[in-house]
Amino acid sequence: MIKITRDHVIYAFSRWDKPAAFAEPGQCVEFETYDCYQGMVLKEGSTFRDFDRRFGNPATGPLYIKGAMPGDTLKIEIQKLEVGPVGILDIGGSSGALKEAFAGREPVIRRLSVKSGRIDYDGIDVPAKPMIGVIGVAPSGEPVGTLIPMNHGGNMDCTRIEEGATLYLPVSVEGALLSVGDFHAIMGEGEVANCGVEIEGRAVLKVDVLPQTGISWPVLENERQWITIAYGSSLDEAAQRAVEQMFYFLCRKMGLSETDAGMLLDMAGDLMICQIVNPQKTVRMEVPKWLVYAMQERNAS
Repeated sequence: MIKITRDHVIYAFSRWDKPAAFAEPGQCVEFETYDCYQGMVLKEGSTFRDFDRRFGNPATGPLYIKGAMPGDTLKIEIQKLEVGPVGILDIGGSSGALKEAFAGREPVIRRLSVKSGRIDYDGIDVPAKPMIGVIGVAPSGEPVGTLIPMNHGGNMDCTRIEEGATLYLPVSVEGALLSVGDFHAIMGEGEVANCGVEIEGRAVLKVDVLPQTGISWPVLENERQWITIAYGSSLDEAAQRAVEQMFYFLCRKMGLSETDAGMLLDMAGDLMICQIVNPQKTVRMEVPKWLVYAMQERNAS
C-alpha cells in the first residue's frame, strides 16, 4: 500500500505543489496526519505561545492520481480512520459563538486520552466518533489555504466525512492533488465554540477517477444518505448553496423532475450546520437514499 507520512504537509491547496506520491485509480493510500496544531501543544504544560500559527491546520499530501483530469470527479472511499492517543480540546476568545463570553481570558487547553474508541474527559467516558476535517484537491486558480472550505473541499469540518463514507470531489487540475488532515476524535455539529477534539491520525483511502461527471462541488454518500456540502461567508449563503446543489444533483444526476426534487427536499431533506467557527461557514444538505431510489423506480415503471 502507498503511504504518505506526515513529513509531507501543505498549508494551502495549490496546483503548483509537488506530489508526495502517485497512485493508480483503484489503489488504496494511507495518509498519516498531524493534529491541527501540528503537535505543538501536545506536550503537557505547553500553551498557544508555543504554537506557530503559520503552521496551523496542516494537511498531508498531495497525492497525484494518474489519469485524473479537469472535469473528472475523484471518488474517495474512507476505508479506515484511526486517531492518536491524545486529543486537544481548547477554548478561548478567538472564534465561535462564545468568543465574547471568553474574550480577554487565557485560552484553556485540555489534553484528553483517547483509547479503544473512548475519550476520557476528566473521568467522564465519551464515545469517540472520528472524522476528517480537511480533505480536498487543488483548485485551478490561486492557492487556497487549508483553513478555508470551497468547492475543492478543504476545511469542511463535516462530521459525515467518517469511516465508511465516500466523498466525491471535482477535479480541477491534472492528477487532482489530494491532501488530508485536521482529524477530530469527536466534534459537535456546528463546531460552535472553537474546535472538536483535535487529534493526529491515520486514514486509508481508496481513490478512483470518474470521467467527466460534471459535478463541480463536494458530494458525499454513506449507507443511508446523499449529502452536498457547501460554503459561504454567512450561514444563509452556505445554506442556500447547499440546497441548490442538492436540488441540481437530484435533477441532473439522479434524474428526478424539478417538482419531485423540490418536494423530496421538503419532505425528507435535512439542512445541517457543519461549522461556524471559520470565516467561511459550511452547511450540508442530506437526503435519504431510499426515497431517491423509490422515486427513480416509480418514474421508470
